[in-house]
Parts: sequence; structure tokens; C-alpha cells
Amino acid sequence: MEFRAMRRIKQELDRDSASEIFKRGTSGVLAVAGDDGYPYAVPLSYAYDEGKGRLIFHSATKGHKVDALLREPKASFCVIGQDDVRPEEFTTYFRSVIAFGHVRMLEADDEKREAARLLSRRYAPDMPLEAETAEIERFWKALLMFELRIEHLTGKEAIELVHVRKNR
Repeated sequence: MEFRAMRRIKQELDRDSASEIFKRGTSGVLAVAGDDGYPYAVPLSYAYDEGKGRLIFHSATKGHKVDALLREPKASFCVIGQDDVRPEEFTTYFRSVIAFGHVRMLEADDEKREAARLLSRRYAPDMPLEAETAEIERFWKALLMFELRIEHLTGKEAIELVHVRKNR
């Protein structure tokens, strides 16, 4: 698929800046094709695996998100890296990224466990391995792990931030 080029090209973030927003972010919004053609966007926690070009997230075994992903694996995921409202200027100094790709459920125990550990280390980096393993085992039967393979990544920032960066 050919993805659209950004219309406001001056505001486009380079790949490293876009990746940095994924690295720093703690939550984002997954958008999928929901029931009866309605978009379904759900906030969730994630881990960014830059080396493999993917985002990892978990789910319970049933629900709207799972049904939608099993029906149609195309999805997008958005993270807002900066949201600085400037009422006196009638604008917002923002930075955000959107990843587009296909989502798949991780079914093999080894890849599911690796993804669960990646997510665990993202949110509890100091947890001892024994405690992490015990926590993953506690939820194992009720745990689904998904990956979104990033096929297209785009980032954008407010034009005011572009000017600030260029004047440094």
C-alpha cells in the first residue's frame, strides 16, 4: 500500500524524533475497524520494540478490541508526545506520532512470553525477574499479547516548534 505523504511537510518529524516519542510515551490510542463499520479507538499501554519495528500490547481474551482485530488486522496507533495549549496564541504546541500496520495475536508461547516481558520491563523496569515471571504466570491463561508491525510511521509537530528548533 502507498501511504499518503504529509501535507504540511515542514512540520513532519524525522524518523528518529518520531521514534523518540514512542520511547518516552506511556500510553497511546489504538484505532481499529469496529462493529458495523464504526471506528473503534481505545487507549492502551504499550511497549515499543524499535529493533523489530513493532508495538506490543496486551488484552483480555474477549472484548471489542479482540473481535475487531481478529476481523480486520489493519490498525493505527497514535501517541501524543507534547500537548502544550497556548490560549493567548489560539494554538497548541504539539508533537505526535502515528504508526500504521497490521496487528497479529502472538500465539507461540515463547514469543508471547517475550512480548509480556517486554511490556513488563517497560512499566516495571526494576522488578526482579522472579517477580516478573510470577506475575506473567498469574495472568497467563487470561492474557493475549498482540504486536503491531509498523509499516508506516509519521510524526508531526506544531509549526511554532519547527521555528523554535530552526532558531537554535
